[in-house]
Amino acid sequence: MSKTPLASDDPANVNYRPNIQEDCDFCQQISEAGKSSKPPQLSQRGAVMLGIVGAVFTGISAALVPFVMPGLRRVALPYIPASAAQISYVFRALEGRSGSLLDIGSGDGRITMAAARQGFQGHGVELNIWLVLYSRWRAWAQGLSRHAKFYKRDLWKTNLSSYQNIVIFGVESMMAPLEVKMGQELNPGTNIVACRFPLPSWSPVTKLGDGVDTVWLYIIPDSVIGHSQVTS
Repeated sequence: MSKTPLASDDPANVNYRPNIQEDCDFCQQISEAGKSSKPPQLSQRGAVMLGIVGAVFTGISAALVPFVMPGLRRVALPYIPASAAQISYVFRALEGRSGSLLDIGSGDGRITMAAARQGFQGHGVELNIWLVLYSRWRAWAQGLSRHAKFYKRDLWKTNLSSYQNIVIFGVESMMAPLEVKMGQELNPGTNIVACRFPLPSWSPVTKLGDGVDTVWLYIIPDSVIGHSQVTS
């Protein structure tokens, strides 16, 4: 009587399944190898380089924080430098004008120093002391200290009446209360240039640029009803 071969004895049989015990033994070997493996070790040079990179990154971050962090004020003004296009539009709007100029939210001082180069007596007010000190240093380095001065002041406690020209570089939420303040303090004929955001209820006499570089020129008229609200 001949022996009938089992299906598992035929290696050509597609239904052949390997021994389950062998599979388990193989999995066990992989598991044991994983337990005994160790993560790659940094060389001494690699560890030193990693430490240097970390220290540099930390130092740069610490140096930049005072510049980008807005000061504590009635309305927080983040530090966003004026673009070259904005500065060009500001002084196109003020073409032919002179006298004292107040840069509200002066940041790194670039508008105030540009005003000094144009013949204005420029004053910048900024609550962030680090930006004030940086602006003073830049003005000194560029030989503009006599005509570009910077002060750590709260805008809302600063009297605006002595200025013939005002440049506003702020945020939308401050424009309405600032409009009221200027209506109460500024004299007829004062030129006001608003950058990025217009004054909410006053009518500009000139608009230059577009998008974030837009500037609006306002002029306080000769007659101001109650000296608190201005319309053209």
